Amino acid sequence: MEPGGTLLLALALMLVLEGILPFLAPRWWRESFARLVSLPDSQLRLFGLTSMLAGVLLSYWVH
Repeated sequence: MEPGGTLLLALALMLVLEGILPFLAPRWWRESFARLVSLPDSQLRLFGLTSMLAGVLLSYWVH
């Protein structure tokens, strides 16, 4: 598979994974999202950084 195809496959998988919770539990997802929106910027940044680091570590571990 070419590098561009791998990137598109990763994007497609991300979209599938992000769609699971709104599909299976829309009310819970909406309430959780509302709580996230009300967090201060510093906590959102920490959440984003933790998520990115987990993704990098997981991709390193898998590859």
